[in-house]
Amino acid sequence: MKQDAKSKLALNTYTKLMRGTESVTARVGRKMSDAGLTISQFGVLEALLHKGPMCQRDVASKILKSTGNITLVIDNLEKQGLVQRERSLEDRRYCTVLLTGKGRELIVATFAEVEAAIIAEMGVLTDEEQQTLGKLCKKLGLREG
Repeated sequence: MKQDAKSKLALNTYTKLMRGTESVTARVGRKMSDAGLTISQFGVLEALLHKGPMCQRDVASKILKSTGNITLVIDNLEKQGLVQRERSLEDRRYCTVLLTGKGRELIVATFAEVEAAIIAEMGVLTDEEQQTLGKLCKKLGLREG
């Protein structure tokens, strides 16, 4: 395959990947928005629900956000009474983030709706297509560079 053809194929594939991702994210994101949450806020609450209390650095790593960005997201969740921070008695710099009762209630209900939306979105693909897409996305995600 000539380089021009390779370039065209790569750019075309990338464009389709991004458009597909944006489209699915927008439709699924409506469920989060309906609950008054941004995608990042949903990610924090979901991580805390399924992984338990974590330090901010671990939350940031889990949802692929910078530690600076996650501070603002957690600040906003804390103002809404959805999470709380607990400082370590041994090292005051270390802060654990955990769900409040209100936060747990919201994320449990919202997660069920988001999960249903994701299942509906992925339902346009066969099981085999979903497995193939998953493998391809993982391959792209693990690429070093």
